[in-house]
Amino acid sequence: MSTFGITPIGVVSNVRTNVQDTDNWGAVRSTVTVDPRFGDDCMQGLEGFSHVEVLFVFDQFPEPDEYRPLPPRGRSDLPAVGVFAARGPRRPNRIGVTCCRITAVRGRELDVVGLDAVSGTPVIDLKPAMSAFAPGTLREPEWVAEFMDDYFKP
Repeated sequence: MSTFGITPIGVVSNVRTNVQDTDNWGAVRSTVTVDPRFGDDCMQGLEGFSHVEVLFVFDQFPEPDEYRPLPPRGRSDLPAVGVFAARGPRRPNRIGVTCCRITAVRGRELDVVGLDAVSGTPVIDLKPAMSAFAPGTLREPEWVAEFMDDYFKP
């Protein structure tokens, strides 16, 4: 397979710095500052959207040397799942994505709530959340709701 490089478009700033602190992201306020190369009008029109999908790199986690199924977050009470049935940082390209509520757009700065990325995390893309791209119905295993119960709590 061919490889490709990705250059970050910006960086996350917030109060979270510990990558092991993995719950209660719901009230975390973050600012994504986009690189000057995109100009001060790079987010023009984004203020009309309620949410944005933030794609970022889990850069503070090492790339795994194997991808055997494991329980999410190492919890023995949960079933082991393969790398593509999990959303955590143990990924081949360490790419994360979160849909966040937009609170302000100011030139190259985007303020959001609920971004589960620590301060200093490189952002690789921003995409406005559009209902046309959301599934009409979503199915997931029963354990997911309980597992995620504290994740986005304030």
